[in-house]
Amino acid sequence: MEAFYRTHAYLVEHNNAPVRRDLMDEIDWNDRLIGIKGTRGVGKTTFLLQYAKEKFGTDRSCLFINMNNFYFAGHSIIEFADEFQSKGGKVLLIDQVFKYDGWSEELRICYERFPNLKIVFTGSSVMRLKEENLELGNIVKSYNLRGFSFREFLNLQTGMRFRSYTLEEILNNHEQIAKGILSKVKPLDYFQDYLHHGFYPFFLEKRNFSENLLKTMNMMIEVDILLIKQIELKYLPKIKKLLYLLAVEGPQAPNVSQLANDIQTSRATVMNYIKYLADARLINMIYPKGEGFPKKPSKIMMHNTNLMYSIYPLKVDEQDVLDTFFLNTMYKDHTLNKGDKNSSFLVDNSMPFKICCEGHKIKNNPDVTYAIHKTEIGRNNQVPLWLFGFLY
Repeated sequence: MEAFYRTHAYLVEHNNAPVRRDLMDEIDWNDRLIGIKGTRGVGKTTFLLQYAKEKFGTDRSCLFINMNNFYFAGHSIIEFADEFQSKGGKVLLIDQVFKYDGWSEELRICYERFPNLKIVFTGSSVMRLKEENLELGNIVKSYNLRGFSFREFLNLQTGMRFRSYTLEEILNNHEQIAKGILSKVKPLDYFQDYLHHGFYPFFLEKRNFSENLLKTMNMMIEVDILLIKQIELKYLPKIKKLLYLLAVEGPQAPNVSQLANDIQTSRATVMNYIKYLADARLINMIYPKGEGFPKKPSKIMMHNTNLMYSIYPLKVDEQDVLDTFFLNTMYKDHTLNKGDKNSSFLVDNSMPFKICCEGHKIKNNPDVTYAIHKTEIGRNNQVPLWLFGFLY
């Protein structure tokens, strides 16, 4: 146990989170079992350590452990939790819980056996905590940690502390909001950098970002998808090839029969793999209003713009990048469906949006909101695209 305390103390002491994530204040920390999901690379480990540092400091009533530790090949979470709480432990932080076989059953037992112990764990976005882990369905509170928003990236790069805005605030008051921000910084000076490498916090590391992202993407498939979905390793090349084909085809409806032929599998398997890639936050599936999986999506897009620059061998299409940015920033709190011929997306089943490149000729439709690239301040139903990066 002392070895775990020493590791915890070292990690907490050396954890310097560059941005305090808003999720820290959104979580009800009074709950006894809390799951924090997120795609690989968005900073879940840092988030746990930040919580430990902020709320407990050097207090030994809180302990961080990682299921990568070989100790847990020979010992159960239950017996560890028992020993920890017997020594006065109150909050156990478990990183990468899915690496431990039978984790959901043991967390349930811990919840029932140790009423004075709080457990906070991190897991992959591929995990379906309530749907697939019935032991936890009625006791776990689940949250999602996302990559940096453009607002968080801008705060990090400029030292500012801009707040987030709701979609309603932006639509009703975007001119005043934009003027306030522009009085301090020029967001467009930072926007392209964000599109290229600002979503994943590891861009701050002194390593090649593209290589790091490719490594992370491979881990998403090799660990998050294969391990959690229990897919045999021999199918790994097929899933990787599918992701590549979807990426280079750009945003469009997938030709499932052709994809099945290309990766030598069935149409049904292709659709399942597409769903897994979406669960891993590598792609997004866009459907017409009222439709969803297992139907074929009307469009498949990359989950965020950083992924586009890492996969595409050639210059990416600007319109595709801007559409992907808008989709990704809306993704947290809003639903997006395929738009009609006059719009790019239908948001929350009722609001049509058109994403416009610089110099795009606008035939102004009062029922459509236009998100316009390279515009600092909008007017009426024409809103600067960058401002939607302040939604979280």
